[in-house]
Amino acid sequence: MYKAIIRPIFFLIDPEKIHYFTFSLLRFLNKVGFGGLFRSLYQVKNPKLERRLFGLTFPNPVGLAAGFDKDAKLYKELSNLGFGFIEIGTVTPKPQAGNPKKRLFRLQDDSALVNRMGFNNGGVEEAVERLKRNTTSKHVLIGGNIGKNKVTPNEEAVNDYVICFEALFDHVDYFVVNVSSPNTPNLRALQDKEPLTRLLQTLQTNNNARAKRKPILLKIAPDLTNEQLLDIIEIVSETKIDGVIATNTTISRDGLVSENKKEMGGMSGKPLGKRATEVIRFLSEKSNKAFPIIGVGGIHTPEDALEKIEAGASLVQLYTGFIYEGPALIKNINKAILKA
Repeated sequence: MYKAIIRPIFFLIDPEKIHYFTFSLLRFLNKVGFGGLFRSLYQVKNPKLERRLFGLTFPNPVGLAAGFDKDAKLYKELSNLGFGFIEIGTVTPKPQAGNPKKRLFRLQDDSALVNRMGFNNGGVEEAVERLKRNTTSKHVLIGGNIGKNKVTPNEEAVNDYVICFEALFDHVDYFVVNVSSPNTPNLRALQDKEPLTRLLQTLQTNNNARAKRKPILLKIAPDLTNEQLLDIIEIVSETKIDGVIATNTTISRDGLVSENKKEMGGMSGKPLGKRATEVIRFLSEKSNKAFPIIGVGGIHTPEDALEKIEAGASLVQLYTGFIYEGPALIKNINKAILKA
């Protein structure tokens, strides 16, 4: 139904406008009682799907990647569609509008998206107020993806990440340090060995001073060289963070056929799948599986997800595949994992 009827209608409308319309629609449908129907249609509950990582128990290994629910507005409704965990953000200390519109583009012939959103969000304090409603009785497992404000120079970036870390600490289950978005000027320079080690070590020092620490993961770009990936392995070992998310969007446009393929920004979707899997496999093999990896990038079928898991991913996340394939993809991946 989604691919035959709903998607063709949605794809007639500007992608950013339909994103916000979908949020309103999902909120309304859940409010009038459709939440139970969604759970019956899409949730797959089986103890064999549970994954224990970083001291957390994930009800299933299929999560929603950051960027979809930036401001923690819809995490409960989205969890009704079968996701095992929801990653909110990227959030920044202060609210920011992001880059000028138009900034989100469908590459339909490639089953891809290009975005140059620029960390548009309402600021960390606004997200915290919404996350306070994530009660123990119906707790949704939440990852907090954190970044820096556009106006903050890289020399002061650590402060922005610390502000977000401290504000979110009591309200998320794990953290993701985002230094790999291509849409904030100079942000990816923070992936260089020295600044990245300093950033992660600062967060870890703060983390370890707590009565009970929270897992910290690093989200990396798919465009890193093998030498840079080896640096990532070394940094993870040195800072003792809990894992890596591979990968963010890419600036590559290799092999694309869509007319608007030259739009600036990060590309996600099917064309990213192969490279994301290569990065996962490289990190897993070269580190001798020293840390967990969450695989994301180009997952449009259950087979894509199984490929990521075979390459070394412990969990997977969806974004573009969710938009193109609909919520049935979540259920189908979980069923395929049970059969594998």
